[in-house]
Amino acid sequence: MNIERLTGELSIRRQLADGTATQLEAVKQIIQQVKIEGDAALMHFAKKWDRAELSSLRVTKEEIEEAAGRFDPRLLGDLTEAANNIRSYHEGQKQQGYRHDREDGSYVAQRVTAIESAGLYVPGGTAAYPSSVLMNVIPAQVAGVERIVVISPPDSEGKLSDGVLVAAHILGIEELYKSGGAQAIAALAYGTESIEPVDKITGPGNIFVALAKREVNGDVAIDMIAGPSEIAIIADESAYADEIAADLLSQAEHDPLASAVLLTESLEMAEQVQAQVAKQLKTLPRADIATASIRDHGMIYVADTRAELIRAANQLAPEHLEIMTSDAERLSEEIRHAGAIFIGRYSSEPVGDYFAGTNHVLPTNSTARFSSALSVYDFVKRTSIVHYSEQAWRNNQEKIARLARLEGLEAHARAVESRAWKKENQS
Repeated sequence: MNIERLTGELSIRRQLADGTATQLEAVKQIIQQVKIEGDAALMHFAKKWDRAELSSLRVTKEEIEEAAGRFDPRLLGDLTEAANNIRSYHEGQKQQGYRHDREDGSYVAQRVTAIESAGLYVPGGTAAYPSSVLMNVIPAQVAGVERIVVISPPDSEGKLSDGVLVAAHILGIEELYKSGGAQAIAALAYGTESIEPVDKITGPGNIFVALAKREVNGDVAIDMIAGPSEIAIIADESAYADEIAADLLSQAEHDPLASAVLLTESLEMAEQVQAQVAKQLKTLPRADIATASIRDHGMIYVADTRAELIRAANQLAPEHLEIMTSDAERLSEEIRHAGAIFIGRYSSEPVGDYFAGTNHVLPTNSTARFSSALSVYDFVKRTSIVHYSEQAWRNNQEKIARLARLEGLEAHARAVESRAWKKENQS
């Protein structure tokens, strides 16, 4: 993990989900094949890439109940408590519509309604993520989405992980399917014999999932194009180097493309963290992944002033930002761009991943400059409502017609004035 002096703008190596021309073409072909062949295509790809022979795509109630029956009771309690924390946090995001009444008898209003259906992608592959089930499903449930579908890649035995099944069981989700990659996104977007299409697709995945979400966007809604995981940490000499290193590695172990960055004013701290990262890497089960991440996308920047650290953090706009300083609460108020902020020594990033209640589906690639975590807001629509009374029309129809003609839209003007003609001929 290299140490550099922080001077001027950071050299940010963003991992954009553009893919190669070959990957993009492969995704387009997969989507087209799913459109044409439906279930048969999903089973073909499950055999080809997951080495799974599937006779059915849908997870049965028996599979869910069996997984719940053999699950570690302590873990079941942990997942249940985490779900309760997540639900409590997201309940605070529920929105009500509003109505503004005017003296002339007219009113304008906004109505908030949930989307009807959502498809939630849960990654498989190198790890299974029951926490992703909780983070995607619960905001949709709080929003009031009627139909919630979970889809995830099967293992070579044609099964989903017990953790994913139990998380779905805790939340009362019964519509689960065995499919992964671009083909799963295509199925959610366009439907197959077994899977009805949905209105919105959420959840992270690999490059093929990201490219597929980009391709179907517009035919259905998506949450975001998620890139590799990111963590940045602002730390001073009050922090502990071994804890900083552990937190950096917590994201590095996700993906060789994940980035881990330390921002500090202390060269001594930088050197201690560098040594701790090297030491802790030796005992990590996913050391190969974390080593590649640290080597290619890890960095320690040493600044001369606190203002430089803040400027750098806002420039990075990281997915996760930890602040481990003696004035962490105050410093956090100067951060404008971050997917999630973790304040103080005991607020390590995994606390947010699993248990605090905030959502861990977050913007990456510096898109925290303009986007937010997955939330209840992602699963609702806002409809504007206009009710004009006769008095409001009489008071304003000439003004509206003039504005329409200003823009050269005569039919707009006549649409408003047509009410005038009727009124005059009826009297």
